[in-house]
Amino acid sequence: MRIELQPNVITEGTKSMESQELATPVEQFISADDLALRKRVLTPYKDNCQYLKSAIVFSDKSDLYDNKLTSEGEFSIPESCYIDDTGHFNSVEFNICYNQLMYYTIAKSIAEDASEFFSDWDLNMFWRKQLPNILIVGFKSTFRKPVDARTFYGKMQFLRSSNKMGVQYVNTTISFNDNKSGSCNGEVKLAIT
Repeated sequence: MRIELQPNVITEGTKSMESQELATPVEQFISADDLALRKRVLTPYKDNCQYLKSAIVFSDKSDLYDNKLTSEGEFSIPESCYIDDTGHFNSVEFNICYNQLMYYTIAKSIAEDASEFFSDWDLNMFWRKQLPNILIVGFKSTFRKPVDARTFYGKMQFLRSSNKMGVQYVNTTISFNDNKSGSCNGEVKLAIT
């Protein structure tokens, strides 16, 4: 997905983390890719399974009733970590890429105090909860056209959060596309204990 970063404005576009013509401003907070944080977030993954190559996070905290948290990432899967080459992005890789962008988005939003979703967290809490306490409890994906796994892009949105009996539930959406016509999307519900 192409985006152009300007002070206090992010714009939507298509298909690369590089600049393009301006579109309508969407969000107020911008965070460029944080290599050190991304490496730390991806530490639990084997080297050949670290598919997230760069990411940005943006958030609009101006509306307390409609706080938005969005991220965009660039991915590359030169070789699947678990199966012979299928020639396209598949549902297992979809889930792995979702997790990597989701973990990075949460960590970066905490580090920058960018979202109400995780306003009472610090990074130490995130590191403790990353693997054992952030659970996928609902997952739906739809593949429209095959996505070229060598280079593709993802966009994630955290839509809403609720707390029930000490568990935080977060509804998210994700979409992936490549530089051609490949696309897929999904809805994922998280439970954070």
